[in-house]
Amino acid sequence: MSQYYVMDDQTLWNPSNGASRLFLRQVEVFEAELELPSGFLPLPLRDECAVDKAALATFVDALLTRHRATSHGVLLALSEGFVAAVLVLADRAGVDVDWARLSASPDGPRRDIQVSAGTGMSAPAQGDAWMAGLRDRARELGRHMTL
Repeated sequence: MSQYYVMDDQTLWNPSNGASRLFLRQVEVFEAELELPSGFLPLPLRDECAVDKAALATFVDALLTRHRATSHGVLLALSEGFVAAVLVLADRAGVDVDWARLSASPDGPRRDIQVSAGTGMSAPAQGDAWMAGLRDRARELGRHMTL
């Protein structure tokens, strides 16, 4: 069995039920953390998940802004695969990402900073490296996310 992620009449992804279930549980975690709806609307009786492009665009921007503002190694490791998967779906949905703004140095206070006794406080990755790393990860993952 599988589940279809659809926007209008376009299939964005067709994962197995297990992969979809895990992804949607991660969606719930990040919706709670960001206090925003993701735009992923499961329709269990139809084995589908509808995608709302406008909500997804807002969610992606907030998700990337949050990801960019942290330098905490554990948080980055836990979220990177999810962020890449969301980027693949956002790209397939035609969501525009403002990479220039997002890759700039984060504005405002940093969140979830990792401090080491040996190296002190870590800083977020350089903008171009951060952007390139995420885009490469999403591109690679996209090859495995079947339509």
